Amino acid sequence: MKRPLRVVLTGATGFVGSRVLHTLAASARGTGTDISIRALGRSAPPSAPPGVTWTVADLTDLRNRGPLRTAASGADVLIHLASRVSGDEAQCAAVNVEGTTALVDEAVHRGVDRVVHLSTAAVYGPGPHRGITVDEIPPAPVSPASRTRLAGEIPVLAAGGIVLRPGLVLGAGDRWVVPALAELRERVPARWDGGRGMLSLVDVDDLARLITTLATARDAPASGVYHASHPRPVTNGDLMAELTALDVLPAVEEDWPWATCLDRLRSVPGRMSERQFSLLAQDHWYASEEIWRATSCPPGPGPLSRLAAAAPWYRSFLARR
Repeated sequence: MKRPLRVVLTGATGFVGSRVLHTLAASARGTGTDISIRALGRSAPPSAPPGVTWTVADLTDLRNRGPLRTAASGADVLIHLASRVSGDEAQCAAVNVEGTTALVDEAVHRGVDRVVHLSTAAVYGPGPHRGITVDEIPPAPVSPASRTRLAGEIPVLAAGGIVLRPGLVLGAGDRWVVPALAELRERVPARWDGGRGMLSLVDVDDLARLITTLATARDAPASGVYHASHPRPVTNGDLMAELTALDVLPAVEEDWPWATCLDRLRSVPGRMSERQFSLLAQDHWYASEEIWRATSCPPGPGPLSRLAAAAPWYRSFLARR
């Protein structure tokens, strides 16, 4: 009797990881594929989909590799989605570099055949970026999170793994992109530089489908780094217009040039920095066709088409804030 495909998933309670967990479980039910899922987390949730077992593990506790060793033992695929996206250099490195290195090391020693790792297009730095391919320009990360996530790619690639660099990820559970846009719209209440900035976006469920395909397909693409946004970039103006039409963001009437936008941002205090404003308003898009083509995974209709489903969550979240 053929044994199930044994998948280890980290970050299973996070924004992307929780979607991958349910997509993997749904794929097993829908296709009849026998998949055994072992999820790693600092704590186990009260409930999980059928066929999922939990291993409590802390990637920063390198003195106790027992849980990592147990999780990797007998596994076929490691999907590593856990990361730290805030904090200082040491805090981010503890998870994104040392923790990743320890986890991948255990996976290699336990004979795991395939490693899929989630990084970020933020490793390229402040931009602007216009349709660049993987490492067409040297990465130049500017935050502790992006610097350590770039460093965390190294052990994955050394193990023959696949690294995904998505741009901005949208969908229910997104606590950064649309909330940041909401703050910035309040501080700079206008169309920003005509709304012409081109952005690489991906809906979280489409990204989860891609990751699931990479984990379960008979043949995986070659080891390396791949951009993992939707192949078609979206203008900031179209994104903001769709969020306005869905009553997630308020409407604006004026159109301000970029210099005026920056002057207003500097005069109104808030959490979002000028660098983050530029990331969301100016060109940051990355050629992303290769991974969808290599996996024969349809990218879907695009992130704007998915926003209606996420709009109630966004409205509720922003109202609570």
